[in-house]
Amino acid sequence: MEYLPAAAAPAQGHILCCQCGVPIPPNPANMCVGCLRAQVDITEGIPKQGTVHFCKQCERYLQPPGTWIQCALESRELLALCLKKIKASLSKVRLIDAGFIWTEPHSKRLKLKLTVQKEVINGAVLQQVFVVEYIVQSQMCEDCHRIEAKDFWKAVVQVRQKTMHKKTFYYLEQLILKHRLHQNTLRIKEIHDGLDFYYSSKQHAQKMVDFLQCTVPSRSKSSQRLISHDIHSNVYNYKSTFSVEIVPICKDNVVCLSPKLAQSLGNMSQICVCIRVTSTIHLIDPRTLQIAEIDGNTYWRHPFNSLFHPKQLEEFIIMDINRVHEKRKGAGAGARSNKHTLAEAWVRKTSELDTDHQYFCCTHLGHILNPGDLVLGFDLANCNLNDEFANKMNPQHIPDVVLIKKSYDRSKRQRRRNWKLKELERDREATDTDDERQYQDFLEDLEEDETIRKNVNIYRNADIPVESDTDDDGAPRISLAEMLEDLHISQDATGGEGAEMLT
Repeated sequence: MEYLPAAAAPAQGHILCCQCGVPIPPNPANMCVGCLRAQVDITEGIPKQGTVHFCKQCERYLQPPGTWIQCALESRELLALCLKKIKASLSKVRLIDAGFIWTEPHSKRLKLKLTVQKEVINGAVLQQVFVVEYIVQSQMCEDCHRIEAKDFWKAVVQVRQKTMHKKTFYYLEQLILKHRLHQNTLRIKEIHDGLDFYYSSKQHAQKMVDFLQCTVPSRSKSSQRLISHDIHSNVYNYKSTFSVEIVPICKDNVVCLSPKLAQSLGNMSQICVCIRVTSTIHLIDPRTLQIAEIDGNTYWRHPFNSLFHPKQLEEFIIMDINRVHEKRKGAGAGARSNKHTLAEAWVRKTSELDTDHQYFCCTHLGHILNPGDLVLGFDLANCNLNDEFANKMNPQHIPDVVLIKKSYDRSKRQRRRNWKLKELERDREATDTDDERQYQDFLEDLEEDETIRKNVNIYRNADIPVESDTDDDGAPRISLAEMLEDLHISQDATGGEGAEMLT
């Protein structure tokens, strides 16, 4: 009898699939992966297609029910938004991995590659990979819809200052940029005597008003106008207007205080110089170096005006100067400035060098002035003072000349200025050369006043090299330690850091 070999037995540790008979490692279902997937689909009930809404104007995605968020392509935020749309369906399975499949940015398609697990027959765990495709549909958000309808703002903050110089506005602009108060604005419009800030909600406008009142001496009032009224739901639609008036005093102004206010400030002289404007008005008496601060409430109770506008500044040359080391304090005198030096000077106008006419004055600039220096000031001896308080003063108490600041070569200072400032994006009226001159005055004030400089973000201008000090004329300059690096963070079209999430 011929011997027939026995049929090959399964390998040790393997069993036969109960459906197709293929040798497989033992599992609770006794099925191979192919047969198990044919019997059970763990992705059943999970939608393989969906839609996301995208606003082309502001480039934001809709996160239901009504929130619009900024997301870059293939970013972590966009992945979370897509997964939330199928979150209920994913509750029956375990999500292992999720990532984007690359698509053309203009294809209006987003593809997600998901890996899920689920316990199936007799406790067997099945893992499956599938793709969910989202169609990007265009839909205009409510904010952009209001803009297109020309009815986009709900509140406006009108900031005004009735002065000839915009120094306070340039300073205020830098404070707004530093504290990022401009992020909620829909539009910023510049007019001849101020700025208008438009907002989509009254709360954002009120926040700006509170910031202004803490930053510059000002006063405000508000009003609102009814736009529509739904009698069925009792819903009112208002437009609010906040009017903020900044005190009409700028740095380097010569002011004349009322006798009552001067007495309350420590028997100061009525003729004072404004050395800076921050949250208060900082005044100095050029005869005694006595200083005082006036807040907004005090100013509006005892208002005063500037005696001159910046265009009336005249150039003088120092003929002789004597520093006064000790000055006797008067009765009830207030604090004196430690950053200034009192001096007595004889000056002559540069326009009158062919004459022998000289002027005597006291000045608070004794620490930086020397014979032969040029200085800018106001001539009170040869002008008509049209001021309520100045006209009632004893002529002997009115100085002939008030010196304001030392004069340097402006063109050389501009050429050496290796720093820059950022500006607000706003709708401008036609600018003229006077605006440029005022802006240069503000930049020079930053170089000369360290106190104001601390509240401003100053960025290094890499386009201008740092010059040596061999040809330095003594003009104040900002050190490199006070400058910030102007960073430019760019993001590519595929979403930048979100590309790392691809698996």
